[in-house]
Amino acid sequence: MFRTAKQQVIKSGQYAYRDRRNRKREFRKLWIARINAAARLNGLSYSRLMHGLKLAEININRKMLADLAVNDKDAFTALADKAKAQLS
Repeated sequence: MFRTAKQQVIKSGQYAYRDRRNRKREFRKLWIARINAAARLNGLSYSRLMHGLKLAEININRKMLADLAVNDKDAFTALADKAKAQLS
């Protein structure tokens, strides 16, 4: 019984180690999905939005963009319009 408990503690440590790294990937995927959905509502794809923001020299990370897309649609729309202006 002690042996199986010890093995489980070791295995749980391995899961924790793995999932601390996976969590970062999963959040990035979630942010990109949210940004893409909001960008498409504004007539852009995710990649064109990001390229337009880069051309406009607007340095904002994906976490903040996703937060704007969900909580402040007007600000996100303003950023999308600036990105569109740079692309045309």
